[in-house]
Amino acid sequence: MSLFKKIFSSQKKESLDKGLEKTKSSFFSKLGKAVVGKTKVDDDVLDNLEEVLVTSDVGVNTTLKIINRIEARVSRDKYVGTDELNGILREEIAGLLAETHVGEETEFSVPKDTRPYVIMVVGVNGVGKTTTIGKLAHQFKQKGLKVVLGAGDTFRAAAIDQLQIWADRVSVPIVKQKMGSDPASVAFDTLTSAVTQNADVVIIDTAGRLHNKVNLMNELSKVKRVMQKVVPDAPHDVLLVLDGSTGQNAFEQAKEFTKATEVNSLAVTKLDGTAKGGVVIGISDQFQIPVKYIGVGEGIEDLQVFNKFEFVDSFFK
Repeated sequence: MSLFKKIFSSQKKESLDKGLEKTKSSFFSKLGKAVVGKTKVDDDVLDNLEEVLVTSDVGVNTTLKIINRIEARVSRDKYVGTDELNGILREEIAGLLAETHVGEETEFSVPKDTRPYVIMVVGVNGVGKTTTIGKLAHQFKQKGLKVVLGAGDTFRAAAIDQLQIWADRVSVPIVKQKMGSDPASVAFDTLTSAVTQNADVVIIDTAGRLHNKVNLMNELSKVKRVMQKVVPDAPHDVLLVLDGSTGQNAFEQAKEFTKATEVNSLAVTKLDGTAKGGVVIGISDQFQIPVKYIGVGEGIEDLQVFNKFEFVDSFFK
């Protein structure tokens, strides 16, 4: 773990620790009840632990993987005390997550050889999509990158207005049209403007509706096709934003969106206001798509690049 502690600033680590407080409190309260009166990790403890993990929104499939890993360890070591369970859980969850998405990023960055780098952001209404775009724009700008935003969610006036507020707050240009305009037209104008301005990063918002997969797929496919008239390989990243406070519903949204369009990365928001932070462990394990960002607070700096080892470290601290 020490390697990863060097990567993160103490301020970001404190923010992560604080953002996971509700999740940790709930989890360890359940874990304490699961082992009460027990000194040895036996079948009863493992059954109780399975229930703790599932009810902590880790997800059934990921929970079974964790239980299997601990069962193998108990079988190998013969006697494992319940006082060791915290450390074992920490090691086995970190080990499980280490098997996926090796070489993940540790800071906000985009490939240096791709300009402009185009990020299309998808997700249902209310998950924190627009806020994530604003905070992401802020982080990229802090890195000295030139950012352009595109207000592609033209079905809600509030979405356009909210993105304008973030553009003003972060002091980055925004391309928008009136409500009801063709989202693909907004994307075309945004990329055209970005190329003219020699922008480094373009972030395009999209409509937050999961009305049905066919319509969603057609709409997003059209936006992509029009983008490629300006930047042939755009979008370079399709970022799906999920609300961590919805627990298992976030899993369902991820399933639906990954069926409807090609998703390259995930952002899980609102972890500070929930006890369902365990969903990040399950999502990171279950989807062959990296969790790239997590939201751990309302402040402009509270969007973090997700580092699974730091997350587990904070979870079990």
